[in-house]
Amino acid sequence: MKKLFCVVLVLASIVSISCQRNTADLGPIVDMGVTVRLLTDATGVDDKSFNAAAWRGILEFYGDSWAHPRQRGAAYDWVTAQDQSMYIPNLRQTTDEGYDLIIVNGFTWDESLSIVANDNPYQKYLIVDVDWLEADNVMQAAYAEHEGSFLVGVAAALKALEDGIVNPRFGFIGGMPGAVITKFEVGYVQGILSIIPDAEIVDYYVGSWNEPALAKIQAMNWYDSGVYAIFSAAGNSGNGTIAQAKEYRAAGRNVWAIGVDSDQFEEGLFNARDSAVLTSMLKRVENSVKYALNAVKNDAFTGKVIVFDLKADGVGYSAANPALSSNIVDRLELIKAQIANGNIAVAETLADAMKLPGFPQNLRAIDD
Repeated sequence: MKKLFCVVLVLASIVSISCQRNTADLGPIVDMGVTVRLLTDATGVDDKSFNAAAWRGILEFYGDSWAHPRQRGAAYDWVTAQDQSMYIPNLRQTTDEGYDLIIVNGFTWDESLSIVANDNPYQKYLIVDVDWLEADNVMQAAYAEHEGSFLVGVAAALKALEDGIVNPRFGFIGGMPGAVITKFEVGYVQGILSIIPDAEIVDYYVGSWNEPALAKIQAMNWYDSGVYAIFSAAGNSGNGTIAQAKEYRAAGRNVWAIGVDSDQFEEGLFNARDSAVLTSMLKRVENSVKYALNAVKNDAFTGKVIVFDLKADGVGYSAANPALSSNIVDRLELIKAQIANGNIAVAETLADAMKLPGFPQNLRAIDD
């Protein structure tokens, strides 16, 4: 009798579990959050710059870390396109896999995303660094790069004066020319000129986000010719500038690199504590990623342009390097507040910047 009773209990338990599973099949009982995939260009999430910031935003949203991406493959993932011919295939495959949000990082994705988003009106997408697409299912994150770049230009100029450099020269290395990178350059130049009105500025465009060797050669030539600091907005190519600055500072040369997007202080370390990266223009891509993920989670996602400026903590600068003295940081904080409250206006296009007194007329930047 006892055996029969036990069998009945086991059967009842099996039926109960089966019913629970069938109920679960009708829809999720527990909110497990949203799923997301990040699509990057060939530089991947290990570029220690732009893509790394987007990946960091995803990790932070899920409470994970770079070292412990516990939910990768379940809640989130990333895929790298080895070249632009893979943009549309990667977008289409990810769309077919049913992620709640798909993120593409950089303006080079604009045409591919426009095509795929138009074919899939119910899929939600985020594109970073674009504000010109017309699609109800695409959120676009734009940044006031010119404001953050103004600050690092000020930092470089103040450091040159603090070091007693006579007639300091400054360089800018871009990846691929375009309206977004122009904002970095013109902001940086305006920041320098606000401190040293007659400073000489030189610029160079690699023509790629992934050719650090070319940037390294240019940085070496410039440093050898007397350039004091170089700001690179060039993706992985910019790591070549940092590499050359590290070599020269390790050899006792007083030259600096300026990082971009993420804080690149650690990338500039040439011994246990000293970095060749004076400061970095922080472009908080992670904030736009978390904003979009929260919008999806809260059923508030809309296809619109979100501008992340200095006032919204979308851009900034790094004070991680002790070589950036307290006097310089205090000055930067004052200028930062003046930009945020509108007392200092920073031109964001080459056309507008060239109207300013003393602004160089021979830069390689373009507005298109």
